Amino acid sequence: MTKRGEGPVAEIAAMTGTDVATYTRERPGISAFVLEDDALYHTYSTYARGLDGLWGMYQWLDRAPKGRNETDTWFRRHDEYDRG
Repeated sequence: MTKRGEGPVAEIAAMTGTDVATYTRERPGISAFVLEDDALYHTYSTYARGLDGLWGMYQWLDRAPKGRNETDTWFRRHDEYDRG
């Protein structure tokens, strides 16, 4: 288990010139609400990679031969994870 301030999120936060708390608080997100009978309900929220479906280019890259071709602290395809 990594301590807060270590790992990929901390590394990405440092690359953007901020700390982990600020980086995670300022990441992109989307929420859905519904107003029904004068009551407001929060029905859904997603952040960061949960928004990929809304970003059109990622859908094309995911189908490319090398995927997003991401390295370093980003996510890997399932067959690239270390065997435990």
